[in-house]
Amino acid sequence: MRLLVLGGTKNLGRHVVEAALRDHHDVTLFNRGLTNPELFPEVRRLVGERAAPGVLATGEWDGVIDMSGFLVPQVQLSAELLRDRVGHYTYMSSIAVYASKVTPGMDESAPLLEWPDGAPEDEFTMDIYGPSKVRCESLLSATFGERTAAVRSGFVVGPYNPDFGNWGSALAHGTRMECAARPSQPVQYVDARDLADFLLRLTTERVSGPFNAVGPTRTMTEMADAWRSVVPDAAPVDWSPAVDRFHLPHDGSNDGTFRLDNRRALAAGLRLRADEEIARDYVAWVQDGNVPPPPPH
Repeated sequence: MRLLVLGGTKNLGRHVVEAALRDHHDVTLFNRGLTNPELFPEVRRLVGERAAPGVLATGEWDGVIDMSGFLVPQVQLSAELLRDRVGHYTYMSSIAVYASKVTPGMDESAPLLEWPDGAPEDEFTMDIYGPSKVRCESLLSATFGERTAAVRSGFVVGPYNPDFGNWGSALAHGTRMECAARPSQPVQYVDARDLADFLLRLTTERVSGPFNAVGPTRTMTEMADAWRSVVPDAAPVDWSPAVDRFHLPHDGSNDGTFRLDNRRALAAGLRLRADEEIARDYVAWVQDGNVPPPPPH
């Protein structure tokens, strides 16, 4: 298929492109040409800004995978340009869209965040990250109807991705894993390769609707034990580090965010590899000389 990837050279995006090329799709990249421009020399590149996507005004694609859509006006611009020239539009959204942070077992029909009064649409801040994703999902549904999917994910782990990168580095170098979140904190995450395959599947099979693309819920202790099991004589976890990489409240006021119902995604083809395999591959990647990227905030 002819696929257009918006972004595609950073973190999860590069896994999406790798998966598409593995499956022999014809890939076109649209991005600024600034991040890892040496990647994927065999694919066609369209260089431009999301705020001025004029290079997308011509051409046709069977599917679009949008990895870089954050600001509402910019997503609207690309959607309007591509509406009549693409078969399907898959949008990378977030579990941050849900209005409740405490309700366990939320599926994709749970209430979503409202737009904050007075918040600007053309300036990105973490305060409006969730509402921006909600509004982008809505405008894409209005534009493409049944020809769009929204993939809601949270922690994404694996090579080239920052989440839990400090754990992979600690295990690779024989130091203590650090976790400022409470040991009983629920957590859901997904391997970047599994998520990339799922994004590609939804696009090529033209599956519509929102999806909670997350793994099963476990506690931080359970996850840490699984990760520590992949190296001999792993050091104990430091539960009181000087730096908090998770920024999760200890009072349980965000626990529902990591107890989402993922059955719809599983039914649509999301495949999840085991914690131990994820950890083992990440450790090997670090031991090969790679350095996890810093967290985005």
